[in-house]
Amino acid sequence: MVYAFAVSAALVSALAGIAQRLGLETAPAGSAMRLRLLTHALRRGVWLVGFALLLGQFVLQATALRFGQLSVVQPVLTMDLLFVVVLLAAFFHRRIGWREWSGAFAVVAGLGGFLALAAPAVGRGIPGSAAWGAVTAVVGVAAAGLVVTTRWGPRWWRASAFGAASAVLFAYNAALTKATTTLVTQGWGHVFTHWEPYAIGLTGLVGFFLLQNALHAGPIAASRATMVTVNPLVSIAIGATVFHERLRTGHGFALAEAAALALLCLGGFVLAQSPLVTGVAVEGQPGELLGAPAGLPTS
Repeated sequence: MVYAFAVSAALVSALAGIAQRLGLETAPAGSAMRLRLLTHALRRGVWLVGFALLLGQFVLQATALRFGQLSVVQPVLTMDLLFVVVLLAAFFHRRIGWREWSGAFAVVAGLGGFLALAAPAVGRGIPGSAAWGAVTAVVGVAAAGLVVTTRWGPRWWRASAFGAASAVLFAYNAALTKATTTLVTQGWGHVFTHWEPYAIGLTGLVGFFLLQNALHAGPIAASRATMVTVNPLVSIAIGATVFHERLRTGHGFALAEAAALALLCLGGFVLAQSPLVTGVAVEGQPGELLGAPAGLPTS
């Protein structure tokens, strides 16, 4: 059940990402980190479809987190990029080449290897206040620092930094969601007397805003690559340290798990560079798929 909901969330996330990227293509070049980026998006029907899909993705993810661990659900969501490649290939009638096949194999092999080796076990349902305080401080400083760095550097770096910042916040948001689903099992009457549900809304909004900036700032490959690598790694760290989800660590398991995660991240990076994701035309195939936003170069 956990895997079914997590894979479904990854598929819906891929659809949402494509729709939102299409909706932001015509946004003015100077709208980064400004509310007019969202006001432009709200006037685009395809972006609104993507937003509705994103809400559905959250419901599927929350359901998966209710029954599964952070260190299981979040890595499975890395399949989002695999679905992006397949959907774009089918919709635009493009061939899937060696890059896509090798990236897909690495994602599936790395994900399966990590889950089989680590065998994540159930941890603490609701972390203590000290643990929450520590992880909140780390997440806040990391996300803010990444956003500050977007003031300098080329477009690919700005997109990567925005993507990493949103990934950190979404990993934290998933942890809050995991805790809230535990509170729900104890009865709805006291759920909203805790701070976690309100923090879900706040971090979700900020992460969503940073995601839109990532999609607008530069190549989609850059933002996608950082998101699919940073999010599961941060989630696994939060799951192990805050929720005390137990992973196998003896007899070389830790090293093997790290290698599997590295393979997973490498696969995500390779898929993020695919012309199907970047929108760059390939000889003998149709032209751009998802181009750069208006007023910005494609490279």
